Amino acid sequence: MTRVPDVTFMTRVRNDALDGPNPFEWKALTSDEIFKGKKVILFALPGAYTPTCSTTHLPGYEKHFDEMKALGVDSVVCLSVNDAFVMYNWGKAQNVENVFLLPDGSGEFSRKMGMLVNKDNVGFGFRSWRYSMVVDDGEITKMFVEPGFSDNCPTDPFEVSDADTMLAYLKS
Repeated sequence: MTRVPDVTFMTRVRNDALDGPNPFEWKALTSDEIFKGKKVILFALPGAYTPTCSTTHLPGYEKHFDEMKALGVDSVVCLSVNDAFVMYNWGKAQNVENVFLLPDGSGEFSRKMGMLVNKDNVGFGFRSWRYSMVVDDGEITKMFVEPGFSDNCPTDPFEVSDADTMLAYLKS
């Protein structure tokens, strides 16, 4: 088995004690805080607000969240190479209540996973390849990586990292 990379993510959290129009503050969140002692489903996608990510990928995991929890999953995490502001607002726009949106703003986690690809051909720059995985106490126990992994892949395959595939695996 392989461990998830040791990374510190910069996230934004709401702090209702703050006055003013921006009640958010920065919070550094480490890989250990996300994965240690937990069974986590993480799915990664190329970008917030993009068509497949917004219409199918994220909504599928949100829809099946309770089923995954019932099968022993502690949390479901959506990772994208976007900043914390984009991920927060995308979550609001998608009415996400259960899936934790994790910004990999600099792409460090994606790079250390070997999943950072150059998507300059579609104007994205560096982004995460689409995949999903089961992480048990920091150890990757199963990965579903979309076919065609390469820099500047002209397509955006979405065949195996979806919530239905993950749910079928968890039930097996």
